[in-house]
Amino acid sequence: MNEDKSIIKEERRYRRARKKVKLKRIKFIPLRFAVALTIMLIEFLLVIGAVVALTIFVPYFYIAVVFTQLAVSIMIINSKDNPDYKSPWLFFVLLIPIIGFMSYFMFYSRELTKGQSKRISFQNKVSIDFDDSKNMNQLEKQNRRAFEQVTVLKKFSYTHLYKNTKIDYLPDGKAYFDSLLQDLEKAEEFIFMEYFIIENGFFWNSVLDVLEEKVRNGVDVKIVYDDIGCMKKLPSRYYKTLTKRRIETVPFSKLKGQANNRFNNRSHRKMTIIDGKIAYTGGINIADEYINEIEKFGHWKDCGIRLEGQAVGEMTKLFIVDFNLNSKNKIEETEKYFVDYKVENEGFCVPFGDGPKPAYKYRVSKTLILGLINQAKKSVCITTPYLIIDTELEQSLENAAFRGVDVKIITPHIPDKRSIFLITKSYYPKLLQAGVKIFEYAPGFIHSKIYVVDDKYALIGTVNMDYRSLVHHFENSVFICEHEVIKDISNDFNTTLQDSVEIFEENTKANIFSRFIWSLLNIFAPLF
Repeated sequence: MNEDKSIIKEERRYRRARKKVKLKRIKFIPLRFAVALTIMLIEFLLVIGAVVALTIFVPYFYIAVVFTQLAVSIMIINSKDNPDYKSPWLFFVLLIPIIGFMSYFMFYSRELTKGQSKRISFQNKVSIDFDDSKNMNQLEKQNRRAFEQVTVLKKFSYTHLYKNTKIDYLPDGKAYFDSLLQDLEKAEEFIFMEYFIIENGFFWNSVLDVLEEKVRNGVDVKIVYDDIGCMKKLPSRYYKTLTKRRIETVPFSKLKGQANNRFNNRSHRKMTIIDGKIAYTGGINIADEYINEIEKFGHWKDCGIRLEGQAVGEMTKLFIVDFNLNSKNKIEETEKYFVDYKVENEGFCVPFGDGPKPAYKYRVSKTLILGLINQAKKSVCITTPYLIIDTELEQSLENAAFRGVDVKIITPHIPDKRSIFLITKSYYPKLLQAGVKIFEYAPGFIHSKIYVVDDKYALIGTVNMDYRSLVHHFENSVFICEHEVIKDISNDFNTTLQDSVEIFEENTKANIFSRFIWSLLNIFAPLF
């Protein structure tokens, strides 16, 4: 009887959620964003205009311009940045003298901002009281290669190695959606959600119904969404609407019209934490295409994972840091959000965050991915929506293939962004020549971010194989080793492979014009 009532309740909720989908979707850039972008453009043009005017009307000022151009070029060459990142800026500065070096001054610099300083300071304070020395000793004896990767990961990302955590693999958006709703229904203390994209529709309305019900029952609900990620998805002040409903909500790095590089560093994180016991992450945003409720680019293939146990605390910490960085109402009593909850499991995992310098001193995800590929003995399996890689990653994939490792990469067959897809395809010829096997997901767009090596190590989360994820964005992922869930991830990769078409060298032949476009796009790929 109770089960029948529960089913009826769910059906009513789904009908209400679908009804709300008929609400007018945001098809334009809301006024607040339009104003901010306009201010940014005006500020940029005024600075450029001032320098041009000085060059025209002040005698010999053009000499200062020439010396500045030369100085900036030397600064770029001598900087410690990746050579692939230097190239487009050097090209830009030399090609367009004034606009080039003024753009460099305004957008290239990665000096420590006040907001990032606060992030680092708070991140050091929000430390989890967890001694993982026993886990590290066990892993060192059990798997030396994994131990070395975890040692670096801990130093780079202020995290810990965990056991006693059950991990379930969710092979598509529908599985993620169903599981997430069930766990949200059971929340008793708090719900934290942070997503790059939240969009009005069936998915979000279904979640929102549960959240509003939970708030009425005294559950603490907090949300962070990326301001630019939701620019055309939500009303510009939607965070105020939710806050009025007692769902504390803040936009990450609110766009205010600054002509500097801060607008570039978005939160690409995707995670839900429930009662400090259960957490979700993966590639799935809260929008209908992710669960194939609507179709945009063919069938949308994505995935996620559900964690239950000790490791959830690390994701709770990441959320608190992000919330406090962007909210005036700080989360002060953090202790109540960290619970000692175990689910017996012998597998190891490391949830971690990643982000731009100086918030993170090192390229966390890139270092881990390079380490896994370079140590691979049998196989490397990757799914990524975007394949825009620097020389180091490209060479590591090629070297793995040269030494006999079976390297397979699955990318989309139907792209969501044609210019990005062109850049992705430009990497095919060289990788294929080295023996890397490339497949495109035939039914549509693949958005999942999976890295599986030798069927023993897995990385799953929000990190794409592109400059956005590896350099600019704040990300989160989970490194997994010696855990039974890796078998499920590998099996799903092989299933996806069956739905994909293999790309051969003859498929990548292009005329002179196409090769020129590829070359040009490759120069500026680090800026995409």
